Amino acid sequence: MKIKIVPVLVLFSILALASCGKIETLPPEPLIEYTSFTVFDTTDLLGNQIKGGKLEFYFEDGDGDLGLDVPDETAEADTINLFVNLLRVNNGQISPAPANDPFAPTGFRIPYMERTGQNKILKGDISVIFFYLFYTQEDTIKYDFYIKDRAGNSSNSASTSLIPVYFPGVYEE
Repeated sequence: MKIKIVPVLVLFSILALASCGKIETLPPEPLIEYTSFTVFDTTDLLGNQIKGGKLEFYFEDGDGDLGLDVPDETAEADTINLFVNLLRVNNGQISPAPANDPFAPTGFRIPYMERTGQNKILKGDISVIFFYLFYTQEDTIKYDFYIKDRAGNSSNSASTSLIPVYFPGVYEE
């Protein structure tokens, strides 16, 4: 009887050790990578034809503290953790757009995320939607963007490809 139990215990021990993987580690600063920007035709709430844009990017956060809590009215807390800067193309030159540019975004809020367990690393894809009410065939833009985690660590900066807002399509690097 003991002879049959020993091989089973040895086999179980080997399987248990093999299933324990090494915990992946990444730096605490978030990392982002631009994936694509899609321009599409859509309709606003009043039934007007407008253009929409969808920015997609990949992120990693080594300490898993990405996203902000729901704002508390009594506390002074950050309300933006995705920062987007608009660049305009004029006569072939790329330059920052003025603050009053109708395409200028105000920033975005990534919701609170947290993983349980030993591995706190967060990885995934984020999509952000933009709406363009006024546009012409000459409107070509580009966005630079970065994120911040709850500890205040900023990610690298990423940039979209050039985006001709008038023409629907997918724009990738």
